[in-house]
Amino acid sequence: MTTDVQVITPELIQNAYTYEAYRKEIDRLLAQGKTTGDDHSEAMIHYAKMNVHRMKRHDKYAKVPDSLRQTLENIKQKQIWLVITEGWCGDAAQSVPVINKIAEASPMIDLKLILRDEHPDVIDQFLTNGKSRSIPIAVILDAETLDVLGKWGPRPVVAQDMVVTLKSSSDISGKEVSEMLHKWYADNKNEEIFREFSEILQTLS
Repeated sequence: MTTDVQVITPELIQNAYTYEAYRKEIDRLLAQGKTTGDDHSEAMIHYAKMNVHRMKRHDKYAKVPDSLRQTLENIKQKQIWLVITEGWCGDAAQSVPVINKIAEASPMIDLKLILRDEHPDVIDQFLTNGKSRSIPIAVILDAETLDVLGKWGPRPVVAQDMVVTLKSSSDISGKEVSEMLHKWYADNKNEEIFREFSEILQTLS
């Protein structure tokens, strides 16, 4: 997958967050009664606070499996993983810390993060089903050319299929869909995220 995406520039990468800076920015905004983006409603602040707890849990307990570590050792070219995210996004809280763990396990990967609502021109290059600005999206780039090598997101395929099916039912509320989704994440213990990134990297090798 090599796509010329002009909106991803060296300047964008240079100004992007590291994972540590992203986490600190979320905490800084919450201390001011805000979250990322323009919607600072009570509901969005609640989501952001829950997400901080989710991220802390993954930061502490997520462990890259040995099989994926072996795949990471086969990376021949330096990569930048650009993750499009937001602090209020539940899926991002479940996956971005895990993606960070993978990136930390390889000296060939440099993880960078940008906020979706600050970069509509970027997210519009990676719409889900050609129409939705769903996040998180992880874009794998050649570190030298910034060519797009691969993409992941906005959630593991199994979870995405589950959400699509649930949302098609008029008997299930949005809140119930969210609860079932986060239960899926808890039960899966990041296995699908690790597996899918392993597949992507094996394809690139």
